[in-house]
Amino acid sequence: MNAVGIQTSSRRTPEWFASWFDSTHYHRLYAHRGHAEAAAFIDALIHRGHLAAPAAVLDLGCGAGRHARHLASHGFDVTGLDLSEESLRQARAGARASLRFVRRDMREPFGVARFDHALNLFTSFGYFEDSGDHLAVVQNIAASLRPGGSAVIDYLNVRRAERRLTPAEAFERDGVDYRISRWADGRHIFKRIVVRERDAAPAVFVERVAKLGLEDFRFMFALCDLAVEHVYGDYALTPFDPETSPRLIVIGRRAIGGSSAGSGSSGCGSASRA
Repeated sequence: MNAVGIQTSSRRTPEWFASWFDSTHYHRLYAHRGHAEAAAFIDALIHRGHLAAPAAVLDLGCGAGRHARHLASHGFDVTGLDLSEESLRQARAGARASLRFVRRDMREPFGVARFDHALNLFTSFGYFEDSGDHLAVVQNIAASLRPGGSAVIDYLNVRRAERRLTPAEAFERDGVDYRISRWADGRHIFKRIVVRERDAAPAVFVERVAKLGLEDFRFMFALCDLAVEHVYGDYALTPFDPETSPRLIVIGRRAIGGSSAGSGSSGCGSASRA
């Protein structure tokens, strides 16, 4: 991350995730990420004392709601935010008084001092071409937290992921052929998915996530008055190892009585780093 700055743009150009996350193919390919994995992760966070009910929780980039539903079952008041209409349609099947789902772009503010905990899980971050948009999301998370509130960001461990990339694979699922290729450049990791269905032209989707590491998150958290308290390397919450951990899970806390992270505007300001 060579430069970070909050910018406002019209975002007229369609972005890769806008169509991909609404695709039936996305939900088919990631169906193996089931409720048991989500529940075990949430349970580990509760067991370690990182989440404590009753509390207001934001699930940012909630997808179809697998984490949000388990949080609600533990007595949390949960708000799930996502951009994908299809994901939200699935999530809302489980909505109730303590569990609601709202469509929103995470780059836009979503409240001030509304939540005790804000979660961003399963690499629901790092999608944007402009690195300033990543900082804008952290700013919005910080602003949404009450004093003393905590933020949890669960990201892939870029160093391990890049080293273990499978360049190409092909398989069939539910009568549909998928061909997947993966590569990386200096700033991003990519996954290209080619979908071939009978009597239909091939469809092509390309995922892109930024190559963000622990120091990038420390930098963004510090700019937004979030103190990093814990760093874990997997869903069992074992210590983070940059070479071997599959995940990078960063937990930060907003200061009690410290400077405000913002009032829904660009409170982090603009910054650059060498």
